Amino acid sequence: MEFRGASVYEDEEFFDNYMKRRTRPVSPNNIIEKPILLELIGDVKGKRVLDLGCGDAEIGVELLQQDAVEYLGLEGSKNMSRVAEKNLEETGGQVLQSSMEEWQPQAEQYDIVLSRFALHYLADLESVFRNVHRSLAVGGQFVFSVQHPVLTSTTKSAEASGRRADWIVDDYFNQGERAEPWIGKKVIKYHRTVEEYFRLLLAAGFIVEDLREGTPRAENFSTREEYERRLRIPLVLMMSCRKLR
Repeated sequence: MEFRGASVYEDEEFFDNYMKRRTRPVSPNNIIEKPILLELIGDVKGKRVLDLGCGDAEIGVELLQQDAVEYLGLEGSKNMSRVAEKNLEETGGQVLQSSMEEWQPQAEQYDIVLSRFALHYLADLESVFRNVHRSLAVGGQFVFSVQHPVLTSTTKSAEASGRRADWIVDDYFNQGERAEPWIGKKVIKYHRTVEEYFRLLLAAGFIVEDLREGTPRAENFSTREEYERRLRIPLVLMMSCRKLR
């Protein structure tokens, strides 16, 4: 069985195993992607924030503590939405259960739109980028992370068992659907090149202000061995974009 979009999180066994992995202090989400995300977003005081594919919405709790005036998490999974709602209970933040494909924003509703490791599950990224642009106020910022294209290019490395020390890059320019084994399930992701992400952003009306590939920082790792292993291949592609008009 293959899972698309957020549907895999409705499988209880997968969801439990995922949450155990996701909340580890040594998760790459926490020690590689998150510090860069916060750096790219910068000061959120007085800002209205939308989080596409918000997951557990822990980042929303942090941004509200940093004086963001509004936080809405958009999440397609019922299980994940319940976790997000619980985390946001006493913060004033909100969660809307909806897929990104079904989301229809109002114009100029947010100052910051962010998305973390969610956009590579979408077949139609062009429409979502256009909606993000519409939802932002002039001068607004769009910051997102996706699994790096050298990893989504082929599932050969993901199909191997054990702790990987090297990775296979293949079929890089053959963009499209990949069925990747992940935590005991087959999950559909969409491979795009770095060039394609860039071109789709330009077509939607954005300018790209910054691009990062998740360069590991030694101070965030508990062991030298893990730090050096993470230096071998990029796990994440991140872009910071701006709506100028």
